[in-house]
Amino acid sequence: MIKPPRLSLAQLPTPLQPLDRLSEEVGTRIWIKRDDLTDAVASGNKIRKLEYSIGQALAEDADVLITWGGVQSNHCRATAALAARLGLKSHLVLRGKQPEEFDGNLLIDRLVGANITFAALPDYQQMDDTYHRLQSSYAGDGLKTYRIPVGASDEIGLWGYISCAEELKEDFRMARIAPEAIVSATGSGGTLAGLIIGNAMHQLGSEVFAFNVCDDEDYFQQKISEDFKRWQQRYDTELDPSTLEINVIDGYVGPGYGKATPEVFMTIHKLAQLEGIVLDPVYTGKAFHAMLQQIDSGRFESMNDIVFIHTGGMLGLFPQKEKLFEAV
Repeated sequence: MIKPPRLSLAQLPTPLQPLDRLSEEVGTRIWIKRDDLTDAVASGNKIRKLEYSIGQALAEDADVLITWGGVQSNHCRATAALAARLGLKSHLVLRGKQPEEFDGNLLIDRLVGANITFAALPDYQQMDDTYHRLQSSYAGDGLKTYRIPVGASDEIGLWGYISCAEELKEDFRMARIAPEAIVSATGSGGTLAGLIIGNAMHQLGSEVFAFNVCDDEDYFQQKISEDFKRWQQRYDTELDPSTLEINVIDGYVGPGYGKATPEVFMTIHKLAQLEGIVLDPVYTGKAFHAMLQQIDSGRFESMNDIVFIHTGGMLGLFPQKEKLFEAV
């Protein structure tokens, strides 16, 4: 099988930890894969995907990484930090207005020297036009650009969590468990898509579920199906991902992307106080809260072990710190 070039950028393998006190309280044994520990600055799930995306960029002799995301994008922060580490330039196109205060992820973006364009939604959505304009501008300076999609979620980025599934197989062997469910948040689809393929390729024997933090189930069914097709075509694999089930559990987006309910903030408090692990209000807090709701309603009732993928994002707490403490 053809595989894309890969850089060694993340601190791997990440730990798999049991949540003993929480598990006792909810009556289901829950484990957490600590992908918030993949790096200090470029922490979270994005670095796994960027090992392949930036590997491809360097194979194409790129000087500048261009990507997109929200103002508090974990992906953009990770891209900018890794670009600085590798001596590359980065240009981030961020959806929204420039805030008065550079906080959270945006603070790191600025600290590591990313070039930033803030764009209103109609302009942000014109990604092709924006890329060609930036490509031309950098070419005038003798620099070659490389385009990384939102969340590094394409057929290249999928390899990040295909590889993570191989790591999980060893985690399960060492812990002597056979988890019946692997759960994550999904915001751009790449982590979920990679886990689904990796689960099949490495024969984990688990069901993979994700809670969407934006858009809806239909969007992710279509997006991931398209990524599957491009992955199969590009890498000439015998595995047919179109036969694999895409389990997206809808209904927990709440007020919108990046906006959490008081109940989500209370779950963040609860896990921090019970286990010393910090979630965020954009991705992991929403998904973890949703998982607990589903456990309570009986969806995972027959499952002995559930593994939650902690995809990072703690910096997203800082711009919402007032809401965090209003909830308790």
